Amino acid sequence: MRWSVCPNGRGAVSRPAPEQGSRLSERGLAPVREKAREAVRRHALAHPAWGHRKVSAMCRYDGHRVSQATVLRCLREEGLLLPAAYQRERRRLAARRKAVFAVEPNGPNQVWQLDLREFETAAGGTWRIAGCRDYWSKYEYPWHVSPTANQHDAITAIELALADYEQRFGHPLSATVGRDAESVPVPTVTIVTDNGGPFRSFRFEAFIAAHPELRHVRTRVRSPGQNGSRERGFGSLKYERLFLEEIDDVLDLVEHADAYRVEYNTLRPHEAISWNQLLAVHLGTADPLTPNFPETENLPTT
Repeated sequence: MRWSVCPNGRGAVSRPAPEQGSRLSERGLAPVREKAREAVRRHALAHPAWGHRKVSAMCRYDGHRVSQATVLRCLREEGLLLPAAYQRERRRLAARRKAVFAVEPNGPNQVWQLDLREFETAAGGTWRIAGCRDYWSKYEYPWHVSPTANQHDAITAIELALADYEQRFGHPLSATVGRDAESVPVPTVTIVTDNGGPFRSFRFEAFIAAHPELRHVRTRVRSPGQNGSRERGFGSLKYERLFLEEIDDVLDLVEHADAYRVEYNTLRPHEAISWNQLLAVHLGTADPLTPNFPETENLPTT
């Protein structure tokens, strides 16, 4: 057995060279990898915070039938992977926790998770981001950025979500309110929050009570993981965008946050929904259990 040299001239690799005259020698060491290499590099360099699985999904959308393992090898050969130790630095609580629901959501606009998260700019002080996130589709509603984190900010975040819903679906959420056998309104959306002060205030509860389409559920005390989907959304915002940029003031914060939200909803593939885009799942044009990669149809020739 002898060792071959990497085709791109980066040095020797621990791979046995193909025998002379073999099919592997005739067609090259990794034809699939070489065909997709340029697409892998393009997506990896355009989105440095994405891992190999998301890059693989984007290559599939480009028409390359390439596996995640192949993309991982390609990224390693191109020197575009972080050290393995970085991947081991995970939170101790890795298991998902669900919010306290009477019925598991089976579609969008049934459960919205709301929270506030602070971010310190380089020269413009500390600001708070408030926003609703759809539990089922993971869709991010518009964010509200403010120097405070009180009941007014929480209410504004819900108002932005209600306005976005009306714009997307062509009617207000209140038009979807049903009634039970005793003609009592049945709320459409459950707002899930933690037990922070803004969500325990009288003003916030009065706002919920004034909207028959909404009801409010707080998670158990000292159980922040029950609002995990909302926390992961804010974590993605920070680690995939804000921590990679120089955020000088609130104007930079709003600009980068809004740009990321659009990319997050319309472009970024998500493993939890079969690598589909959030907006497509939220609007019902994609199945969260079925990948939506373009596939060529092979018809019989005879």
